[in-house]
This record gives sequence, C-alpha cells and structure tokens, in this order.
Amino acid sequence: MRVRMLLQIISDDETPAPIAEIATLTKTTSGAEDLGLTLAEGKALLAAAQQRIVERQVDCWLDQHRKVDGRRLRSKGSYPITFRTLFGDVRLKSPRYYLPKDQQTDGPATVSPLTKLIPGHIAPERLYLETKWSSLVPYAAAAELLADVLPVDDGANAMTLRRHTLEVANRVESELAEERISFMENSCPRDWEALPVPDGRIVLALDGGYVRDWREKKRNFELIVGRSLPEDGNPSYIGFVHGYDRKPQRRIVDHLRRQGMQANQDLTFITDGGEEVRSLAELISPCSEHVLDWFHITMRITVLRQYAQGLVHHDREAGTEILDNLGRIKWLLWHGNSFRAREVIDDLNFDVEALETGYPNMRKFVTVVSEFQFYIASNEASLINYGERYRCGERISSAFAEATVNAVISKRFAKKQQMQWSPRGAHLLLQTRAQALDGTLRDTFETWYPGMANDNAERGNHSHAA
Repeated sequence: MRVRMLLQIISDDETPAPIAEIATLTKTTSGAEDLGLTLAEGKALLAAAQQRIVERQVDCWLDQHRKVDGRRLRSKGSYPITFRTLFGDVRLKSPRYYLPKDQQTDGPATVSPLTKLIPGHIAPERLYLETKWSSLVPYAAAAELLADVLPVDDGANAMTLRRHTLEVANRVESELAEERISFMENSCPRDWEALPVPDGRIVLALDGGYVRDWREKKRNFELIVGRSLPEDGNPSYIGFVHGYDRKPQRRIVDHLRRQGMQANQDLTFITDGGEEVRSLAELISPCSEHVLDWFHITMRITVLRQYAQGLVHHDREAGTEILDNLGRIKWLLWHGNSFRAREVIDDLNFDVEALETGYPNMRKFVTVVSEFQFYIASNEASLINYGERYRCGERISSAFAEATVNAVISKRFAKKQQMQWSPRGAHLLLQTRAQALDGTLRDTFETWYPGMANDNAERGNHSHAA
C-alpha cells in the first residue's frame, strides 16, 4: 500500500496555495508493528510539513513588511539562516533590503526584516520545552529525549540546551522586581486598613542543601530552596545560591507578591533554625513570624537519646535520669514552655559535663548537649506552642521543605553522583527549575510570547483535513 501525504495552505484572504506532496510512504501489513506511522515516518512527515508552512508564513510576513512609508524596498540579495522549531530545523532565506536614503541617517543602508521576526533563530515553544526538560533532567538526557520524540536531531545537544536554558534564566532574573526587602517599604500602617481581607495565611518553609563547587573540587556551596503554601492557591518553589544572590530578601518579597501576598496578610516562616535562613525571615512583613521547625528539634533530641541509651550500659542511674530529662524537655518544648525547657537544658548540660564515667562516647555526648543548648537559646524567639498549633490543624514542621530539597536539589543537581557546579550556573538553573516544578514556566513564556496562549489544540479549534 502506498500513501501520499499532500499539503495545501490557505492564506488569510482565502487564497489557496498549490497542493504540494510532502511525503510518499509504502506500507505493508504483516504485524501490529506495521500499522500506522512509525516514529521515523512521523518525524519525516512533520519536518516536511513544517518546512512548507514556515516558508509560506515567512513569505506572507515579508510581503507585509517590505514597505517603508508606502514605498516598496529594493532587494539586496539574501543570506541563509536556520530557524529551529519543534518539528525540525527550517532553512530559510533572509532577504536584505535597501533603505530609502532619507532613512539612512547614521545607520546601516540595508535592513533584514527576519531578524525582527525571529531574533533568536529558535521557536519559543521549542525554547520552552528545552528549558523545561533541561530544568528537570540533566542536559544530555534532555537532548536525547527531544531527539527521540521530535525531528530535532540537528542542534539538540547538551551544550546548546544548557546555553538556551541559562539565557531564559537570565531573562527571568532581569525581570526581578526593583530592590525591595520588605512589604513595609513605602507603606504606611494606616493604609493597611484599606487593603482587602487576605485569603489566609501563607506558610513558607526554607531549607538548604550543598553541591560540589566546580572550581574548588573539595569545597561545597549552599543552595537555599523553599516552598510556599497559601491556604487558597497553588504552592510555589523558590531557590537561590547563598552568597551569590546579594539580595535574597528582595527575591522572597517578589516571590510572595506573585502569589498575592499583602502587607496585612499572616506569613509564617518555618526553618531549621540556621543563622542564614533565619536572617532571611527578618522584617519581611509586619504580620510575619518565624517558627523553629519541630522536626529538627525532635531530630536533635533523638540523637541525644541515643547517646543517653549508650550511657545506660555504663552508668544505669545517670543514663536513666538523663533519658527522663530529655523526655521532660521534649514535653516542655511541645507545650510552648520555652523558659522552663531552657532551665532543664542548662541543668542537663551541667550534669553531663560533671559526669565521670567510662562511656567511650562521653566527649561527643558533651559536645552534642552543648550544641543543643546553644541551638535552643539562639532560636528561643521562634519557639511556639507546637501542641496547640498542631491541634488547630496548622503546620509546625518543615518536612515538606525537606521534600523540597530532595525535589529541587537532589534529583537534579545529583548530590549522590557528585556533579560539580559553578555558583552562577546553579543559581540560574534554580530559577527555571523552580518554575518547571510548580508549573509556572509556561505562564512565563506566554507572558513573553502571547501567541503561545493561542494554541489551536488548547482552544479547541482543531484543524480539519480535507
């Protein structure tokens, strides 16, 4: 069986172009694998159709833009360019036209209109898919994926995808809002009463992870990532490289504003209590609070209990007493009695330092207790009544931030494989990866290229074959 694929393009003025044959296929039917088009045949068909469609569109566009002040421009030859689309690389002729002499004031004598239509020589939708998949999987894997399912063999390589992705990330960075580190800037508390009633509390959990430095192989640098959860709205990711981003609070403010955050809206930061992430939560909003993550508190107490259980085998009485005190500390912290909890922690630290025993890990135990004492003291202002808030159904743990670290950092920056990154490359990739994960990358591209929102399939205006 022979199959002929024909294409006819009808212009906006209903003028049909000649019917062109774009493919001829010979099909046999001996098994299920012979039914329909194969992947290679589909690629060839799409590439041929794309070449004809783009050529026709470009010709129509050039006819409309060849005149200046009603005068038709004279041709000065052309040069070849390649327009990279989702369905193959389209070879085009980019014509050059002489400008009228009155238009040649201290400028070039010729103009190439196609440089205005396709300045980057790449279709926005292909750029979107390259950026999306490069943000989700390694560059080489993204290039292989696109080459497997689309006729984009030429130019689909890891370095090209990396360059395109970082260019998109740079554009996202350039659109970051003006320097503003707080919702209180240029705002008067009297104006907050005129604001509408906010939709509810926004919870933003921040945590950090480390990746290996590309230049200093034995050094790691920190990536801070977070996830915000509005009561009424979709969750959103944020990420940046600590130390590389000089205005991290401005980034957080811009992130919250895009989620509809108002100056009179309750905002809760949940962090692990580290100095870096704790400082980011300061003075962001007049209605914000910082909460020390309950998960990290219990994790430290669990480590202390393990040391105490080891001590029981060498000094049963002292080990049992320490275990009881650790239980009291956890109970007091859970019920928000931070003052009494600190007293018990101070007594515990004194007792452990004064204890004489043959326990081999005693020195480490003393160090861990001292670190726990300093940890609670440094974050005393962030301790709340966890039990009461838990019973009210509110968040007290940044466990979802731990999941965010795994989703944003571990699964792409490949900590286990010890991939190496530059701070700039990691920071820029975080911007596109955050949007790819929370589904806002497409919205960003539709803002830049409004025509992407007019997709025929999404609008339900499917094409009909005659």
